[in-house]
Amino acid sequence: MATEPGYHVQLDLYWVPLGAGARVVRACGKIYETLAAALQRRTRRALYHSALAAQTEAGCYFVEMAPIPDALGTLRGVVGEGPVGLKALGHLRIFRYEQHRWLEGEIPDLRYAVASPVPISQDGLTVHRVLDLLPLAPRPIWGRDELHAGEMWNSNSVVSWLLARTDLLAAAGQPPRGGRAPGWDAGVVVAMRDRTGQATSRLPTCRPAGRDRSTGRT
Repeated sequence: MATEPGYHVQLDLYWVPLGAGARVVRACGKIYETLAAALQRRTRRALYHSALAAQTEAGCYFVEMAPIPDALGTLRGVVGEGPVGLKALGHLRIFRYEQHRWLEGEIPDLRYAVASPVPISQDGLTVHRVLDLLPLAPRPIWGRDELHAGEMWNSNSVVSWLLARTDLLAAAGQPPRGGRAPGWDAGVVVAMRDRTGQATSRLPTCRPAGRDRSTGRT
């Protein structure tokens, strides 16, 4: 895919320690991993949250699934929402998540990322296909195995789903320092299921509304 002179097209993966900048999230993650390790009879491992950054001719898109902070989703490039924990509570914003491709946005706690960025692709068509696929990503209940993939669905599931659907999974490698990314395998399982059971030849196109970068942040 030809791009304008001076623009570098690249897709990168970031591994951010779970709860790096949020004490409550970090504490909950440690409790979860302690219980999971005990049930699986293994040692505890560091937990990671993953996100993507897509540099294009329009600018840098940050691709992530995250809690909804406010009603300004349009400014963050939100393409879909879903419930957290229980579907019955999904009408409340604090129990909903968003999937966004945020032009010139941000990834919380990116400064804590480990062994990152991980280069995924420099092919323009591939990078845009990842962005175009995001609106088609599943939106089951966050924290539940509603899709029967073998583990809960979360933000890591969306990232691995996108990479698996675009044949980029191998480039991601493994979480750093022997850690793990809960939900990652769920995204891979569902992506493989989708690829064999659905055709997605006609994808919505990611077209930024403008170049005013000041509106990319809240």
